[in-house]
Amino acid sequence: MAELITIDDPDDPRLHDYTSLTDVELRRRREPAEGLFIAEGEKVIRRARQAGYRMRSMLLSAKWVDAMRDVIDEVPAPVYAVSPELAEQVTGYHVHRGALASMQRRQLPDAASLLGEARRIVVMESVNDHTNIGAIFRSAAALGMDAVLLSPDCADPLYRRSVKVSMGAVFSVPYARLESWPRDLETVREAGFKLLALTPDEKATDIDAAAPHRLERAALMLGAEGDGLSTRALVAADEWVRIPMAHGVDSLNVGAAAAVAFYAVATGRPRD
Repeated sequence: MAELITIDDPDDPRLHDYTSLTDVELRRRREPAEGLFIAEGEKVIRRARQAGYRMRSMLLSAKWVDAMRDVIDEVPAPVYAVSPELAEQVTGYHVHRGALASMQRRQLPDAASLLGEARRIVVMESVNDHTNIGAIFRSAAALGMDAVLLSPDCADPLYRRSVKVSMGAVFSVPYARLESWPRDLETVREAGFKLLALTPDEKATDIDAAAPHRLERAALMLGAEGDGLSTRALVAADEWVRIPMAHGVDSLNVGAAAAVAFYAVATGRPRD
């Protein structure tokens, strides 16, 4: 059973994991280095635990103690009860959902280990916006993608904002980082995947005509918001595919485009 500890000092060193959550650069360096990530909100905390992540501690406002009582009773980690005002002082923002948990990261698998059983995967290049990362993972989970591969410069899927936007879907879809970009795309191709580069370029094939759902193995490549896939990534792809647009719209937000493309890739697949 967890120990419930009331804290009224924002400088208490036991709250170290939760300090300055709005400082992206600080957290981007600190969280991976210290082996932690922050889960925000009751649903996300529960999904992190269900996915097997070990809890380091919880930070709760008083009204959330009862709601999280079963978790408090099950985990050995300390639970810090604080006022909403103190939580805001520590984290740097108003904690609307009233519940935070510091979770222990796990070592990422290597990319090759994810390719063996997968048939539909996502490959992201330079997607460095945490909101987009979260949205893409949520759609990947909902639409039956089997795994996600990230270029070395993609944002951290376990950053608080990514986890929150994904509603914990980052825990459901296995992912790995490619160490050498775009050279490691050859590893994906050698595993039997056809590399499909999503681009608004007029030379690309309409995604319905490309019929990715009929492929034995498909790897859908997505680029960053605005810039899209780099020239190097486009050259490395087997085929360019595009989502047909109407009313003079030239492209979609990468999160929205990903959802449309995932549906096209997964159409006709049996769902678990």
